[in-house]
Amino acid sequence: MNFFNRLQGVFFSPQTTFKALAEKPVWKLTLVFILILTAVFIYLVNPYIQQDTLKTFKNNVKLQERLGEERYNRMLERYENPTKTSRLLGAFVFTPITMMIGLLLSSLFLLVIGRLTSTEGKFILVFSAFIHANIIDKLLGNAVRLILIFTRKSFIQTTTSLALFFPRLEVLSTPYIILSQFDFFQLWMFGILAYGLAAIFKISLKKALFVSYGFFILKSAFNIALALIQTTALR
Repeated sequence: MNFFNRLQGVFFSPQTTFKALAEKPVWKLTLVFILILTAVFIYLVNPYIQQDTLKTFKNNVKLQERLGEERYNRMLERYENPTKTSRLLGAFVFTPITMMIGLLLSSLFLLVIGRLTSTEGKFILVFSAFIHANIIDKLLGNAVRLILIFTRKSFIQTTTSLALFFPRLEVLSTPYIILSQFDFFQLWMFGILAYGLAAIFKISLKKALFVSYGFFILKSAFNIALALIQTTALR
């Protein structure tokens, strides 16, 4: 199964595609593909990230007191006048590195959880399946987000999660932070990942869904806790 067959297979025939990946784990070209997609996405939306961050930090008295006036002003200057080099480094160097670490750690945690239900499965198989499942989020999900960000001209106020149904919620509020973790493309991604996990660990689809969404819940809980700590620091 070549790259283009796997690409369309993730969307239209996930069971067949992930079964084939469980038998022959290919991942290099797909990994490069999703890293490039993510890097380009971050580069394109970076001006809106800078703009939203500047609005959040500007006139934040508590943050100014904590950092000191000199450091606070230097930080605002960086967001007001970002260099092209910093944009390129952030998008095409730091983003791929960070994402690669996240993919490796996520695959490792999925392997550990999967091993609670089976003695089968290898890291490279889980890694290959997880990378291919990410096509849902990094290709289709980011395409939709990009359109919404360009339309709304804001990164922080754009979401493809349950928070979309509650437009009056403040972005930094606890309910918004919790709802924003339930992203539709992420939910789809972890749903189809279960086909791969079922084939890899040789377990039922029901158990595979438990492994996949169990990891999703743990990841979401970690992200919620981190976001709450960060928002508390800004208040």
